[in-house]
Amino acid sequence: MEMEKKMMIRKDNPYSNKLGTMLRETSLKLDTLASGYILPDEKRCVQCGICSFNCPINVDVRSHAMRGMAIHESKCLTCGECVRRCPRGVLRFVIHD
Repeated sequence: MEMEKKMMIRKDNPYSNKLGTMLRETSLKLDTLASGYILPDEKRCVQCGICSFNCPINVDVRSHAMRGMAIHESKCLTCGECVRRCPRGVLRFVIHD
């Protein structure tokens, strides 16, 4: 009987649907981040180093941008902090096909 009450509370709770939606959206975002990488445009990069400075795990994003190489390092979290902080918009997030 206690189990039935708990189940009824979950079904009647107006926030349970919102929570489920939020969890699905979060899962989709995590799947997207796990399947992507950062791609620089070397022609627009001025080598300011702000991207590397703001990387939480110290990936040398600036050297990748200088060479125009995508960041496929296994330690890259694809958090997007370098993309967000780049003042010239040189970096972009690309999803694997």
